[in-house]
Amino acid sequence: MSPDIEQTIRQSFAAQSMMTTLGARLVAVSAGQIEIEAPILPGSRQQHGFGHAGLTFAIGDSAAGYAALSMMPEGAEVLTTEMKINLLAPAQGERLIARGRVIKPGRRLVIVQADVYALRDGAEAHIALLTGTMIPV
Repeated sequence: MSPDIEQTIRQSFAAQSMMTTLGARLVAVSAGQIEIEAPILPGSRQQHGFGHAGLTFAIGDSAAGYAALSMMPEGAEVLTTEMKINLLAPAQGERLIARGRVIKPGRRLVIVQADVYALRDGAEAHIALLTGTMIPV
């Protein structure tokens, strides 16, 4: 992955007001893999006090999308065309970690996945698996 593509990803992430609202940050960028973290803030909780599934989905979708973008030629962009989420456990803890990766890159479609973990007292619990399709634009 070229330094220009990494810079594009970092600039794009910084421009996402949704990620800013959630307090998310881009932790790691490499070819085909992205890591995003977000705190479980009081405004991102559901009625039982767990992190909301919307928070889980948002950072998982972004991690998978940026993983796809990391495999594209310079100047390309990607959009999510389909994303499925399996919620495996409640989002209990201080923060969520989403690790996105490319399963199969393609010119027309890019198949992606993201695993989301809740960090609680230093231990990671796997709370969600997202699988989806990105389209280069």
